[in-house]
Amino acid sequence: MKTDNRTVKSGLFGRYGKVLLYVIVVVLINLVGVNLFTRIDLTANRVYSLSSVSKEVVATLSEPLTFKVFFSANLPAPYNGVERYVHDLLQEYALAGNNYFNYQFYNPAGDDETALLNQELAASYGIQPVQIRAIEQDEVKFQKAYMGLVIIHGDLVESLPAITATEGLEYQLTTAIRLMNNKISRLLALPEKIKIDLFLSSSLEVVGPYMNLNNLESLPESIKSMVSRLNDRLYDRLEFSFYDPSKASEAVKMALDRQLMELKWNEFSNRQGQPVPGDNGYAGLTVSYADQRQDLRVINAVNMPIFGMRYILSSLEDLEVMLNVAIEDVVGINEKIGYLSSHGTMPLQAAMAMPGQPRPETASNFNALLSQEYAPEMITLEKMSSLNGIRTLIIARPTETFSDYELYLLDQFLLKGNNLALFYDPFKEAMPSREMMMMGQGPTYEPLATGLEKLLAHYGVTIEQAYVMDHECFKQQLPQAQGGGERALHFAPLIESQNINKDYPFIRNIKGLVMLKAAPIKVDEKLAGADVKVEELFSSSSKSWLMQDQINLDPAMMLPPADGVELNRYALAYLLEGSFTSYFKDRPVPEKPEVVEEEEIKDKEPEEGKILTSLFEEGGLESRGEHLDKGRPGRMIVVGSTEILRNNIVDEMGMTPNAQLLMNMIDYLNDRQKLAVLRSKTQRFNPLVEISPDSRSLIKGANLVGLPLLVIFAGLIAWLRRGARRRKLRQMFAE
Repeated sequence: MKTDNRTVKSGLFGRYGKVLLYVIVVVLINLVGVNLFTRIDLTANRVYSLSSVSKEVVATLSEPLTFKVFFSANLPAPYNGVERYVHDLLQEYALAGNNYFNYQFYNPAGDDETALLNQELAASYGIQPVQIRAIEQDEVKFQKAYMGLVIIHGDLVESLPAITATEGLEYQLTTAIRLMNNKISRLLALPEKIKIDLFLSSSLEVVGPYMNLNNLESLPESIKSMVSRLNDRLYDRLEFSFYDPSKASEAVKMALDRQLMELKWNEFSNRQGQPVPGDNGYAGLTVSYADQRQDLRVINAVNMPIFGMRYILSSLEDLEVMLNVAIEDVVGINEKIGYLSSHGTMPLQAAMAMPGQPRPETASNFNALLSQEYAPEMITLEKMSSLNGIRTLIIARPTETFSDYELYLLDQFLLKGNNLALFYDPFKEAMPSREMMMMGQGPTYEPLATGLEKLLAHYGVTIEQAYVMDHECFKQQLPQAQGGGERALHFAPLIESQNINKDYPFIRNIKGLVMLKAAPIKVDEKLAGADVKVEELFSSSSKSWLMQDQINLDPAMMLPPADGVELNRYALAYLLEGSFTSYFKDRPVPEKPEVVEEEEIKDKEPEEGKILTSLFEEGGLESRGEHLDKGRPGRMIVVGSTEILRNNIVDEMGMTPNAQLLMNMIDYLNDRQKLAVLRSKTQRFNPLVEISPDSRSLIKGANLVGLPLLVIFAGLIAWLRRGARRRKLRQMFAE
């Protein structure tokens, strides 16, 4: 049989031509994939997708922001992946941002003129080469490479000199952009004006002089002028309105809706014996934007020792400061966080220790992380105005008693729609003297009672005076001198993923935690109120028990409970949010503790005291709105341990689950949940899901036997299909 060479050559060329065509198509697809930005993120936390908060930050830029990125070319693995990630991330920022967002890459590697200029530019921004390790031909080599960037926004410059990993990079960049997008940029981007509303009843002008509230008639014009001055500095973003509830029924309704102060009085006699008719009036100043609002007191009610209730008009200077802070707060500029520094709380910074004395325990690492995003402000509860402009107050390990007036301040702070983060220890640890320590005496634990417990109990929260012990706990590695091995620290429970509430995004990505000396928490939802939502955040395992009464945390002395003792899980943190009811509802306002000198009492004008007495007794003066009975929606997080704030738990970089949890809690309380989700999007701690031994055996068997069987089954199907095709062809040619 003679074969046509041309047919053979054509067939060979056809087969090889197809292979060549396939190779060309694959290469072209890869080239397009490298240069055309598109990808599908299949990770659980969408690690490689830009978060919504990042898109919002770059979309609201109102001034040019530029990234200058310095990366050496041809970096070895895995650092080349970092460069690719930075490039893709900035490209996503550019797609989500507006025309003010720009970025540019520079290659400082090499000895040519362009590389040298790039090196000088990098050095001017404080970016120096870092030493990296590369493996070439089975040899470990070290080389210097540039891997940094700088962000320029107006006169502000922020640099990241060494980017050697992608973990948490988006969070760092978004946070930097957000902080640099300053107050002016934020105000210029507002689509509508900030409303400043003054409510002041003209009826108060009649009774004002008898309450030491003088010149009320000129107050609206003075506040209007003050707002006008602020408007000149804030790019005309303020809109002032004055309402007189004595002349407009609609203003009365608005004042009641906003729970502003209301004063009522009956008819009484003035100094000349003339009757002053009874009436009522409203007073208050509100700052609002979108769904955010801050209420400021124009008249303050203070229950003074000896003198009783007194009404004090806020000075224009104080009002201007409070107004400026409130404006920053409602538009999301204010970043202050209050930290209670009195009542024996844990210090954020260590004070100078005397020679030979141990340095006190502090939360300095937590303070450093907090300072990166907020401006911590020390609060002492001396006066209500100290809490102005603070949306969240942190109280960590109070050990001294709160007076009723201080509890009143905290109660009203929460009811104004603000937030509390309470880290509470059930015991006060007292260290023995050096001599007692030499004799083997350990610390003693005294139950704490600060008065804060009754305020929490009113909200339905009870922190038990006990420590939670857990079989699922941290294991301490013993040195060889002590026999080696592990020792269980039952007072340090390991909180596994299944015991963490996943309903809240700010805590959903946390896979595990370590608690230390934690107290169990109980919440009575009936006491909390129907308008308060109660959620457990995390708990110990079901293999836990309580240590009460005699506390001894010496690991050598801690023994698991005897067989037959019931083990339980215990809640260690709760979140309460909603409209709280005041602890002081239907109670008089507590007196403000204040020492009054005898000379001050003698200097008081007797006639003024008589008129005030007449106004209170004969005129029946009463007020409503000087304190709130039912609050605006607020939040409170209660954690049964302060130990988790210490430096041995919170790392300096804020990358451990404990550190991320703490910061996520603060972010959630400050309505920055999206940023909290972004922070914990990437996790160093990703434990495998615990499965039963039977399930493990099944999976192992499937891997050993199932995969080969699957290959055999696929081959059998292919063989049967080819046989069927051959039979079909034979039948066709036979016909």
